Amino acid sequence: MNQAAQRSPGRTRSTASRLAILNATLKLLETQSLQQVSIEAIAREAGVGKATIYRWWPTKAAVVIEAFVISHVSRVTAPKDMGPREALAQIMKLLIKEYAGWEGRIVSQIIAEGQSDPTVLHEFRERFWYGRRAMALELVNEARRLGEFRDDIPVEFQLNQLFAPIYFQLLTAHGPLNQEFANAHCDNVMRLMAPAARQTPTKPKSR
Repeated sequence: MNQAAQRSPGRTRSTASRLAILNATLKLLETQSLQQVSIEAIAREAGVGKATIYRWWPTKAAVVIEAFVISHVSRVTAPKDMGPREALAQIMKLLIKEYAGWEGRIVSQIIAEGQSDPTVLHEFRERFWYGRRAMALELVNEARRLGEFRDDIPVEFQLNQLFAPIYFQLLTAHGPLNQEFANAHCDNVMRLMAPAARQTPTKPKSR
């Protein structure tokens, strides 16, 4: 038996254990807060030892964030069959729908805990925020290039205009994250983004 064959069962068990941990974390988070969930509870639900969890994640927050990311990203994806302006509107509506449920509760708890523990915010930015931001930024730049968005204000400001109101609503509970808010926000922010006159699309910069 060669070495690859000898290692295969171990890799299979390792993958199964990792998935069991992430699924157990998601199951616990459906009924408990981030503060209530413990490494011991995750290990017990997954049927593994605590040492197995710490083999892959340094903290409870890291496990929670990765479990959330895997669950969330699969449902809030960039549409491939529409232009950047429409794709961004679709992403915002999907995000609002997700954050109206338990996913929003978890995100708000992660951000809240990060105010007193910088490592939590670091994990959130590294494992979730930067990747999602890069996806949205690419769409905003493409919308500017096509003349769908105005290009006389900083692109970072446009990115904030699109998504900051959603997080404000989530964190302050100033109003519901419902379909009415989703439609109103998308309509209003897209009007703000629209150029005064149709711009001529620019050629992508050569690399």
